[in-house]
Amino acid sequence: MRWAKGVGAALLWLALLPFALYALRFGLDGLRAPLPDHYLFQPDTFANAPMSAHMILGAALTLMAPLQIVTARRANGLHRRTGPVVVALTAITAVAGLTFIALRGTIGGPNMSAGFTLYGGLMLLAALATARFAARDRARHRRWALRLVVLAVASWIFRVHYGIWYAATGGWGSNEALTGPFDRIQVWAFFLPYLALLEWKFARERRATRAARP
Repeated sequence: MRWAKGVGAALLWLALLPFALYALRFGLDGLRAPLPDHYLFQPDTFANAPMSAHMILGAALTLMAPLQIVTARRANGLHRRTGPVVVALTAITAVAGLTFIALRGTIGGPNMSAGFTLYGGLMLLAALATARFAARDRARHRRWALRLVVLAVASWIFRVHYGIWYAATGGWGSNEALTGPFDRIQVWAFFLPYLALLEWKFARERRATRAARP
């Protein structure tokens, strides 16, 4: 069973790699002159810096966070050493994204800004809680760390949703301004359902633990 988890983690990492490289390249382009022709970067605005930081650090986070699951049991020393790095990357990535939203908003308007603000806030909360319980409560640390991992890969999930939707429907309900019916749902659906599934898993584990007690 362990080898299956290892293979699954390796396949996930390989799936995440192209997105991480894209995010890294995109973030670095935002630091160069001339700026890329993209709505996220505008000449002479302070918001370019947090967006670049968000993309560059987010790329590293996307690849490092899932590895924490693999190293949790097999390489505890490595897990403990890289854990603070993942927490720091999560916190800074979240703060940079929230700063960008506060300064410029999002292309999809208030609904998208609200969804991404909640997403960033939950990322920051997960980072702080994961660090807080690392040494004092292993069970709670594990739960918050898994929430962190889900949120860390959610930006990739956001794009996977679009890829599947466009392949299946040709992009019905979506537009370039990200204000279509699908877009309005997507800004919540790329992370909330997965967190809900995780909470369902935790609830099942708690019920099983209680049932096993004498």
